[in-house]
Amino acid sequence: MRSPALIGQLAATPRSQGVHKTLLRPFTGSRQSKKCPHQRIAFCVASLTTDAASTAVADPDVTHSQPGPSGRDRSHSTDYVVIGSGIGGLCCAALLAKYGYRVTVCESHYHAGGAAHSFEVQGYQFDAGPSFFAGLSGKAGGSPNPLKQVLDAVGESVECAVYDRWVTYTPEATFQTVCNAERYAATILEQGGPEALEQWRALEREMAPLQQGAATFPAAALRSDFGVLLTMLRFFGPSLAKTGLVAPKLTAPFSRIVDKVVTNTWLRRFLDLECFVLSGMLAKDTICAEMAFMLMERNRVGSTIDYPLQGSRGIVDALVRGIEKNGGRVMLRARVEDILIEGGKAVGVRLAKRGSRQQDHEVIRAERAVVSNASVWDTQRLLPPGAAPASWRQQAMTTPQTGSFVHLHLGINAEGLPADLDCHHLIVNSWDDLEAPQNVCIASIPTVFNPNLAPPGKALVHAYTAGNEPYSAWEGLERNSKQYRQLKEERSQVLWRALERAIPDVRERAELVMVGTPLTHERFLNRHRGTYGPAISAATGSFPGPQTRIPGLFRCGDSCAPGIGVPAAAASGMITANTLAPVRKHLQLLDVLAL
Repeated sequence: MRSPALIGQLAATPRSQGVHKTLLRPFTGSRQSKKCPHQRIAFCVASLTTDAASTAVADPDVTHSQPGPSGRDRSHSTDYVVIGSGIGGLCCAALLAKYGYRVTVCESHYHAGGAAHSFEVQGYQFDAGPSFFAGLSGKAGGSPNPLKQVLDAVGESVECAVYDRWVTYTPEATFQTVCNAERYAATILEQGGPEALEQWRALEREMAPLQQGAATFPAAALRSDFGVLLTMLRFFGPSLAKTGLVAPKLTAPFSRIVDKVVTNTWLRRFLDLECFVLSGMLAKDTICAEMAFMLMERNRVGSTIDYPLQGSRGIVDALVRGIEKNGGRVMLRARVEDILIEGGKAVGVRLAKRGSRQQDHEVIRAERAVVSNASVWDTQRLLPPGAAPASWRQQAMTTPQTGSFVHLHLGINAEGLPADLDCHHLIVNSWDDLEAPQNVCIASIPTVFNPNLAPPGKALVHAYTAGNEPYSAWEGLERNSKQYRQLKEERSQVLWRALERAIPDVRERAELVMVGTPLTHERFLNRHRGTYGPAISAATGSFPGPQTRIPGLFRCGDSCAPGIGVPAAAASGMITANTLAPVRKHLQLLDVLAL
């Protein structure tokens, strides 16, 4: 499933249908309370699928370069500055530190991680965004998963619960989807009939050479310069010739393969759903390589889904450890106001002031380069007027966007919940238009795996609309207005109804209710119009690489190749770091990863 951007300043909803009202005051500035952090509630958003920053309650156990009460100046020089601590930014920084460079990550919020951060409210440890991960467990070395490759490279691991299924709710049925090739095929037969199964088998045969091609070169071997010829050399062989033959198909829309062999209505809809929860687009716009790799990895023998026992925070903390133990630095509450350009080159960043008493802006100078983990639109916002070539800026600002999100975070009474309750749930309200607003919803109940994520006797629930919420429905509303509160109540009802498919009495069980919107996503993630990410169709274009039109400025995250989602964001961070490192060090890394 997709890894969405998440939510920001979550606010409590009014009492509704037996739901207890909990008042939460949003954090509104850079003031630091002297009270225990758990005596005040502060929410900020996280971002992917993507990658900005966020937080909730200040956590005394998280100390990554947080400024003290003295507000001492944090200006300094380093080799690389990374803007934003989403999965892409953290992976890039972790590898740059591993390569021996000085690296500083500038994160605007309290916790690192972007959409992958976790936050605590009243004893509940919520995931801000993604909670569906695959390929994180297992021994170090040899993994095809880009995020696992980065963790292995920096000598870190994440303790996970291992499972193999989620529940899919369609207009006509409810069924489990299992990460196993034969079980997956059995589901297709059960739901779509013999014709659907026959056509699925035909699609598998069409996909086999593409999957081999997609797996030929691991993400860890990729870089965006001519050095790639050397880092790929060890993978040359008969498989390379096959990859060359299928390369045009890999970069084409997935629909070109589907259209060739699939006519069954149910199977076509199901494959569109698979594409949508992965990329935010249907098969006609999703790049074939992404689907080929996902289906191969998920349905291979021994494939599992992994839930980090500490929530997505477990992944973020592991990446931060990888940065810091190699001499890197993660600065929190460090919002970048603009990128410094001197002589046409990016040379560092200027941070926003942390309060009215601060006289001068803190400046982090980058002796080698600046890497932006911000979105394509927000990176342009950070550049001084006239710094970007007009044509490049125009292209960036007109990049098509996916929708945004409505999020529902709940703390519920767990008494009497079914013992076999599954963690992940995918809800489709109508097959007519999968991309329609509020049509597809995703929910997770991670206390299924770790009850300690909630107070005793409680469970936590996270549900969200799957990147299909129109920003236009919220545009111009004041966050403290009656209209805004009413719209939150109205637009969150689809999530309540989705959850009722899994927990029929969820409204009566709810004791803590928080709703996030595209406006909170926009404000606290610094995310342009709260978008999930770029909607670049494989039929008409491709995601750009890490280089930009400004010397010294690179990028990573969901606005560049490979695209949206946790694995893609991790791969982008890895590709950017590899591009900035000498080929010699890159080859040494591949040896460490046993690739």
